[in-house]
Amino acid sequence: MSGNLTIWMEIAFDIAYLITIWVLVYLMFTKRKSVIPKNETVARLIRWMFFLLALGDTGHVGFRVIAYARDSLQDNTTLMGIGSLATAYTITIFYMILVEVWRKRFNKPHNWFTWTLLIVGVFRMIIMSFPVNQWGIVPAPQPIGIIRNIPLMILGIGIMVLILVDAKKENDKTFFWIGWMIFLSFLFYTPVIFLVHRFPLLGMLMIPKTLAYVAIAFISYFHFYKSKK
Repeated sequence: MSGNLTIWMEIAFDIAYLITIWVLVYLMFTKRKSVIPKNETVARLIRWMFFLLALGDTGHVGFRVIAYARDSLQDNTTLMGIGSLATAYTITIFYMILVEVWRKRFNKPHNWFTWTLLIVGVFRMIIMSFPVNQWGIVPAPQPIGIIRNIPLMILGIGIMVLILVDAKKENDKTFFWIGWMIFLSFLFYTPVIFLVHRFPLLGMLMIPKTLAYVAIAFISYFHFYKSKK
C-alpha cells in the first residue's frame, strides 16, 4: 500500500471518527430530557465523559489531520504535541468520571480501591505537567512515554474490573458490554504504549482502540436516550 493511500485512509478515518463522536455528543445533550428519572445522574455523567473525549480528540486527531494537510508530520510536532497533551488530560478525566458512573449505576460507596483509582488519575495528570514529557516530540520520548501511561492503564483496567464484576452480578447487559469495550480498548492500546517507538506500524492499533470508544458511546446512547423502558 502506498504511503499516500495510507495517509488518506487515516485522514478519512480521523474525520469520520470526529464527526461520529460529536454527533453522538450532540444527540446526548439534545435528547437529555428523554432519559428516565432513575438514569438521569448516570446519563449526565456519561454525556460529559464523551464531551471531554470529543474535545480532547478534536485537538489530538484534528491537529494530526492539519499536519497532514500541511504535508508533514515532522514539521508540525508542536501542534501535534498540544493535541496529544489535550487528549491525555481529557481521557484521564474520562476514566475518573467513569468511576463515579460505576458508583451511581450500582449504588456503591467509595472505598479504598475507588479512592486509589482517583488518586492514580490525579498522579498521572501531575506527571504529565513536567517538562520532561516534551509534548512537542513525536513519537513520545522514552521512558516517560511509558511512565505517564501506566497510571492510565491502572485507572482504566481498575474501573473495567469493577464494571464487569457488578454488571455480571446484576445482569446488567449494557454495562457488561461497556466493560468489555474498555477491555478491548486497552488490549489494542497496550502494545502501542510499550512498543510503538520500536515498531511504528503498531500505531495502526489505535484504530480498533478508537472504535471501542465509539462502541461505548453508541451503547450508552441507545440505552439511555433511545430505550423505551
